[in-house]
Amino acid sequence: MTKNIEPRHYDVIVAPVVTEKATIASEHNKVLFKVAAKATKPQIKEAIEKLFDVKVKSVNTLVRKGKTKVFRGNLGSQSNTKRAIVTLEEGHRIDVTTGL
Repeated sequence: MTKNIEPRHYDVIVAPVVTEKATIASEHNKVLFKVAAKATKPQIKEAIEKLFDVKVKSVNTLVRKGKTKVFRGNLGSQSNTKRAIVTLEEGHRIDVTTGL
């Protein structure tokens, strides 16, 4: 049986977020991902369900503002990143440490 995965699903989900906060959230059936800046909640939900074969309960998004830094007198800034907190249905899990 072949999965119905389209290439655009890989463009929506950039990378999993592995931090202390993400690890604590995983105990409550939540997973954090970096997503494309223009990705919408329905697109994120569809991509997660197709890529990981799980059922998504809800998707919350946030935009982290890039930090401003000074390096050798030059002012620079990191780019903004969009993140998604994906809540999974009971009985479904995603282990981001193993990959796809």
